[in-house]
This record gives sequence, structure tokens and C-alpha cells, in this order.
Amino acid sequence: MQIMTIPEEYVGKRFDQVASCLIPDFSRARIQQWIKAGQLLLNGKQVKAKEKVATGASMEVLINLKEEGKAEGDWQAQAMVLDIVYEDNAIIIVNKPVNLVVHPAVGNPQGTLLNGLLHHAPVLRQVPRAGIVHRLDKDTTGLLVVAKTLTAHHYLVAQLQQRAFVRQYEAIVSGEVIAGSTIDAPIGRDPKHRTKMAVNRLNGKVAITHYRIAERYQHFTHLQVRLETGRTHQIRVHLRHIHHPIVGDSVYAGRLRIPAGVSETLREALRQFPRQALHASRLGLTHPVTGEFMQWQVPMPDDMQQLCHQLAKIT
Repeated sequence: MQIMTIPEEYVGKRFDQVASCLIPDFSRARIQQWIKAGQLLLNGKQVKAKEKVATGASMEVLINLKEEGKAEGDWQAQAMVLDIVYEDNAIIIVNKPVNLVVHPAVGNPQGTLLNGLLHHAPVLRQVPRAGIVHRLDKDTTGLLVVAKTLTAHHYLVAQLQQRAFVRQYEAIVSGEVIAGSTIDAPIGRDPKHRTKMAVNRLNGKVAITHYRIAERYQHFTHLQVRLETGRTHQIRVHLRHIHHPIVGDSVYAGRLRIPAGVSETLREALRQFPRQALHASRLGLTHPVTGEFMQWQVPMPDDMQQLCHQLAKIT
């Protein structure tokens, strides 16, 4: 058993949030499991994850964190070609390609971005989740930030929680969107399909997405989307919710519907598009060491550019 005194700066915060800060090598989901199982105690008592921490509190850890860490973080470094947009002693900005899983999981223990990062920068073994602060789906391309030190990791996670990141995406959606707007609709597990997310006004968490029109096409629209919050599959779920699902999204768009009268070339391009047409094009954040606000931008990958080219031909 290990007892940790909870610093005063965490007073008033949820117990699971505090536990995540005190033992940052493990995911929030893993920590919540331990709290539910009574393996993490607050002041010697089993409490709910949402319990607020009071002054003078302590946390008791009834598990062997070293052994648990071996099970969760025994990852292999693997040589991999990475598109590094920027790197210094504190952060790495990566442009993730399509078909690359960010983090090892069941079914994908190797060949992930994390494995490639450990080979590129072995120092990342000292940082939770090899420094990966936020994720993109396997089939979503674009910019990610990686922290190279514990200090940078804590700083960037705090920024993310405070919604201080700038995260802009390019999305090609079905239907002709009339004007830009904001989607404010909570997201949680789909009660009918537990492997999917959905707008869930009963049990969902706050989720806010802003979008504007970048280009109009007949039957389709190119949107620029900005995340205010970062829920799982947020953009995909929100755009489906307003009846403009992302082209190629096999999970949330439903059966592919090709408009009548389009060319055979475009018809085939839509059928063959292999993924959701979603790209993280711009990332902005305050540098954890210099305090300078920095931004990076990368163009859409070739497959999305080609799709836009075909859509522009519709008359």
C-alpha cells in the first residue's frame, strides 16, 4: 500500500482528475476502474470518481503501480518514417498519415505512432503514453503534439483541459451546408451501439464544435471545423447529428448515397474513398517552455485534394 498526500492545489477537483495528475502514467479510464474497484481510496474510503477532494486529503494506492506499468507501457520502439513538422527539446509536432493507429491497444500492439516515436526519441519512455497528449482516429490525418518531458506534458494536458488549443480540421461532408454555425450537443456512448458515440443528452459530456464553409459543391460541402472540446469522434458525431455526415465515414455516415446525375468518375471516386474525409490541418498552442503561442498548418493529403478536385467538376 502507498499513501500520497494530495497537494492543496487539487482541492475542489474530482478524485479521478486528481488521481490522474498524481499517477500520470495511466489513462483516466484505467484510474476510474481502480476507483470503482476500491483500489484507489480517498482518505481511506472507497468513493465515486466524481467525489470532490477536500483540504488535507490523502490517496491510498492498493495496487502495485510498477507491475501495472509494465503491463500497460511495455512498448517496443520501431523504426518508422515520421513526418515531423517541428521539434525542439520540449515538443514534437507530427503530421499523422492515414492508416496509422496512434496508441497501442488490443489488436494493435505494434506498428503505431507511439512505437515510431519511441524509436525517434527514446527519451519519450520517461513521459506518460510516450508524450502523446491527444489523439486522432486511425483514418484521420493531420497534426498532433507530443511532449518530450514530464513538465511539458503536464503543461500541455492542462492547456487541453482548459480548451486553450487551436484545433482546426478540414472535412468533406454530404449535402449542401447553408452557412457556418456552432453545434452544442453533449456526446456519450450510443445506448443502442456501445462501440459507437452519439449525441446523448441524458449521459453525455459537453461537446462544442464550430464550423464554417470553405467551399461549396453540388451535393457536397468542404467545411473548416474548429474543436472547442475534444470528445471521442466529436466531429464525426456532430456532423452526422446535423445530417451532414463526413464522406467515407463507414461508422457514422451510414450507407453511401451517391447523388443522381454525377459522372461515373466521381461516382467511382466516392465508392473508392477509403476513409472519413477528415484532416487536422491547423494546431495552435502555447509553448510549455517559452510561453510563446505557436501555430502549425499542413495541407490536406492527396486523397482529399483529389476528391475535392472531382467534386469541383460537378456542374
